[in-house]
Amino acid sequence: MEIDKETLIYTVIGSIPKGQVASYGQVAAIAGYPQNARLVGRLLKLMPNDSTIPWHRVVNSQGKISFPIGSNKYQEQRQKLLLEGIAFKNERVNMRVYQWQ
Repeated sequence: MEIDKETLIYTVIGSIPKGQVASYGQVAAIAGYPQNARLVGRLLKLMPNDSTIPWHRVVNSQGKISFPIGSNKYQEQRQKLLLEGIAFKNERVNMRVYQWQ
């Protein structure tokens, strides 16, 4: 039985440990779909609001939150990351420190 792309991607996101982040491209690569970072973003956008998958742990490759600064979703994601001990400098997460390995 083959597992579909969506399930694999959501499983990878669910595996990101508390206090760490992963980039969209990193999630796609770990799921076995390199070059599919946009698919990860699309799936996150379609995820239900009541999902327990830690969507907030996915940032772009520069360590930035992809939502517009000041938007409700930006503030929500930033707050969730801060509560997990992830620090920001100039609205970026230091990927060398916090990126999931």
